[in-house]
Amino acid sequence: MTPTAGGRALYAAVREGFDGIEEVIHRIKEKNAAKPVVTLSLSSSLVTHWFVPRLSAFNTRFPDVDLRFELIAGVLRGPAENVDLATRILADDDTSYHRWAFSPEIIVPVCSPSYLSARGPLKHDADGGGHVLLHLTDPKLQWLDAWGQVADRKTSRAKWLEFSDYAVVLQAAMNGEGVALGWLSNVSRALLQGALVPASDRQINTGRTHHLVAPRSRLLRPVVSEICAWMIAEMQAELKALHATLRPDVWQSG
Repeated sequence: MTPTAGGRALYAAVREGFDGIEEVIHRIKEKNAAKPVVTLSLSSSLVTHWFVPRLSAFNTRFPDVDLRFELIAGVLRGPAENVDLATRILADDDTSYHRWAFSPEIIVPVCSPSYLSARGPLKHDADGGGHVLLHLTDPKLQWLDAWGQVADRKTSRAKWLEFSDYAVVLQAAMNGEGVALGWLSNVSRALLQGALVPASDRQINTGRTHHLVAPRSRLLRPVVSEICAWMIAEMQAELKALHATLRPDVWQSG
């Protein structure tokens, strides 16, 4: 059975009416709620090492906003449809989201100051003897060819520790357990505070950008735009301060 032209027109009108009713109900609920709730889809590492240390500042800036975090343990992949704001790396032709540049994808091998003092810097063209390499259980976040001979597990003499959650990878590095690949968007605060330091002179800018995104399928509430702007301002302040820590050429993609 297939609907007639009149049936299709009626269906479209009814659907439009229900969509409008749903939107009004959403606004009424939001207006009557004690506080607006904003849902963020972020990596567990970004929340643990970047957002949580800022909760006091966030609560001061947004005293009437409740947050709900949907955490991703590994690579930021998959859609972000049922959330207000997320971090993703998007294809240039993806029009499903509003997007705002958050951080360049710069990767720096990092370790604790005590680890660097005890074991010395990581030499990428050596065999890694005496070092511990920490990494995530995901091919896209592992020590690959770009990191030199030390990353070749067939010949490397380094000890390898693997975790399924990147937040734990970084925590282990902070605890002096080894060297981790540090994505700048996750380790910026730790680098500025000295909890982590560059473990070698090799730093890679992939040319890609981490974006804050909001699905176009959802109403972009003013409070979400304000939180987005606050996060970007916080990150930009750290990136500016990190210019003194990282090599000048790393800010150029390539």
